[in-house]
Amino acid sequence: MILVTGDTHGDFSRFSPDRFPETKAMTKADAVIICGDFGGIFADTPVEVRWLDWLEDRPFTTLFVDGNHENFEKLNALPIHIWHGGKVHYLRPHVIHLMRGQVFEIDGLTFFTMGGAASHDIQDGVLDPEAPDFEERYWQMRRMRSQFRVKGVTWWPEELPSEAEYDEAVKNLEKVNWLVDCVLTHCLPTSVMERLSTDYIPDKLTDFLEMVMRRCRFDFWYAGHYHQNRVVDDRFIVQWEQVTELKQSPLRQQIAGADDTQENDSISIKF
Repeated sequence: MILVTGDTHGDFSRFSPDRFPETKAMTKADAVIICGDFGGIFADTPVEVRWLDWLEDRPFTTLFVDGNHENFEKLNALPIHIWHGGKVHYLRPHVIHLMRGQVFEIDGLTFFTMGGAASHDIQDGVLDPEAPDFEERYWQMRRMRSQFRVKGVTWWPEELPSEAEYDEAVKNLEKVNWLVDCVLTHCLPTSVMERLSTDYIPDKLTDFLEMVMRRCRFDFWYAGHYHQNRVVDDRFIVQWEQVTELKQSPLRQQIAGADDTQENDSISIKF
């Protein structure tokens, strides 16, 4: 069983047995995937530790791609391991960060992962704690209820991928001939994002995902970030608090290659 949900921001109560009865039939071989803004490793508070231990005790494996509300300094300091064919960070033995630009094979399905997003709640800027006028500006912006963050405390430049991560993503997609069952990201390709709202501003990552969308053959694309539960079309699903199950289908989907035709297991979604 593979299920997909959206941003959790460090609150995993949606997986409690009373709200998530599917747990009664799940084992650690089953997975719940969070599409970014996991938020479970942020400030090393006792609450965070309790939540991570609580997730580890759940009868499933928790997987996540990163969003833009993550502490990338702590996340990227974790050792890198290989899991199901791709690079990961372990927060707990069964709480696993799926790193950017990777291809994983899970329960017979292939997943391309590309976390990250540009924050859209910093219209009033990012403050540097090292600036001499930091305290004055911080409290002034708080009084004005400005939308801002603090570098190294609530915001990190690593929210967007590095050139090395973009390069690794292309290299790994080339290895599988740009063919996967499912794409997992935090934000959407530019053209799909603009169908949600014209208020969102394209950036290098959404443009990169636009290229992936045009070149890659896939059945479904899941994203978070936009705090909506919405099926954009027959392939793009935006997740927030909704939990969606991926089901293996007995049907075969013919995918035309450049010179021949391949068969590929199709997947369906169950709400």
